[in-house]
Amino acid sequence: MSDTAFSWKKIFIPAYGPSILFGIGNGAILPVIALSAIDLGASLAVSGLIVALIGFGSLVSNIPAALIISRYGERLSLTGASALSVLALILCLFATHAAILALGVLIIGIATSVFYLARQTYLIDAVPAYMRARALATLGGTQRIGMFIGPFAAAGLMHFMGLAGAYWVAIVALIAAGIVSFSIPELEARPAVGTDVAPRPKMLATALNHRHAFLTLGAGILLVAAMRASRQIAIPLWADNIGLSATTTAVIFGLVSAIDMLVFYPAGKVMDQYGRLWIALPCTLVLGTALLIIPLTHQIPGFVLACLLMGFGNGIGSGIVMTLGADASPVAGRTEFLGIWRLIADIGNSAGPFCLSGMTALVSLGAGIATTGAFGFVAAAIFWHYLPHVHPGNKNNSNTA
Repeated sequence: MSDTAFSWKKIFIPAYGPSILFGIGNGAILPVIALSAIDLGASLAVSGLIVALIGFGSLVSNIPAALIISRYGERLSLTGASALSVLALILCLFATHAAILALGVLIIGIATSVFYLARQTYLIDAVPAYMRARALATLGGTQRIGMFIGPFAAAGLMHFMGLAGAYWVAIVALIAAGIVSFSIPELEARPAVGTDVAPRPKMLATALNHRHAFLTLGAGILLVAAMRASRQIAIPLWADNIGLSATTTAVIFGLVSAIDMLVFYPAGKVMDQYGRLWIALPCTLVLGTALLIIPLTHQIPGFVLACLLMGFGNGIGSGIVMTLGADASPVAGRTEFLGIWRLIADIGNSAGPFCLSGMTALVSLGAGIATTGAFGFVAAAIFWHYLPHVHPGNKNNSNTA
């Protein structure tokens, strides 16, 4: 993308509109999936597993998603993912058995993987390299905004329709996301059938050729993802441990989300102007420190402050996973590379809560939370060693890792 051709105004709706709408859809249903499963006769344990199928669906479909996007392009992939999500939501809405609900939730996870990978690759190509971090941080921020709006929109309709209201909010939001996605232009023409073009790298070749990036920066990203996933569990579990009510915990979650959403754009600007390390280090160190502090809190003021610190650390890291992946990715085979990159991050998302739960079972809840906090310091050491320490130098520097 040439600098002179770039305009935030032209790109904002096609780039970020679908992400906000998709986030609203996911945010609307996440709080009610477990309740729907219980209504269909599932136990508490099975209900939790059904909710986890969104993450599992995303995890197992990252590589296929990359192949789909590489073949059909971002526009059709985004539209198809939105349509698939709508069909899955209808399946969930009219499910008569928990197994049918589980299938719908799994499909939503698969569609989510395709959607977010296509959105990332679209932005990387659409935005000049010197504005990449701001663009991807804003993408992360718009996803957060959508996830924040979704539960409130669902609650309004659920007042009249019950749990079905949440699914209808999601269906409308995702239909809108599909319409907006279909209207965006492809950034580059697809070669006609029979045209001689250089073959795209195979997935295995991409993994082998870029194994250094996956084994170094990828390890840091895995740890960041593990911390982020663990904090979603650490907050309610420790709140219950110190005797806070569910209402108080929900308010704390809301405050953390608000802090999270306020800082994403300034953080992206810092990354573009001074380098990725200037955000990667504070993000990991602040998140890790906050998780280490939480087990030391026994009263609500200290707990709230630790949670707000966690929200700030997570917020300044908005887009860091996508930005580092974009910087490290090759031009040829970028989609395949990013599919593997997302797979690594999703492994962290899945492993973090398991690590916290395992340490809690073996030692204590405080030890489990502190262990995930230690991940932040390991990730910081990785980023310190492998990310450039120098100023980008000029606006055209991509700060490639």
